[in-house]
Amino acid sequence: MNGVMRFGKKGKLSPYVGSYQILRRIDKFVYELGLPSELASVHPVFHVSMLKKCVGHPTSIILLEGLGVDKSLSYEEVLVEILDWQVKKLTDKEITYVSFIEESTS
Repeated sequence: MNGVMRFGKKGKLSPYVGSYQILRRIDKFVYELGLPSELASVHPVFHVSMLKKCVGHPTSIILLEGLGVDKSLSYEEVLVEILDWQVKKLTDKEITYVSFIEESTS
């Protein structure tokens, strides 16, 4: 699928971008969304597993302008201060939890 833009990571940590209207139901699990012109390179048809019900809370939606990726696919690094961390041991792996705050650069 050349020329089709995909959204970053897969899985439950991937960001949800915007809130878009469902234009039509194509199949039992396939929907076509009304995407803005900025997302013209994204195919507008999605499986229901890729969609999330819009709950209307502003903190749950990432605005397209806030993504911060430019034409060269680079990004601005933000310094953080780690306040606390702990390791939780599971049966077969360890998970590190980190509490942090963003440091202001100004």
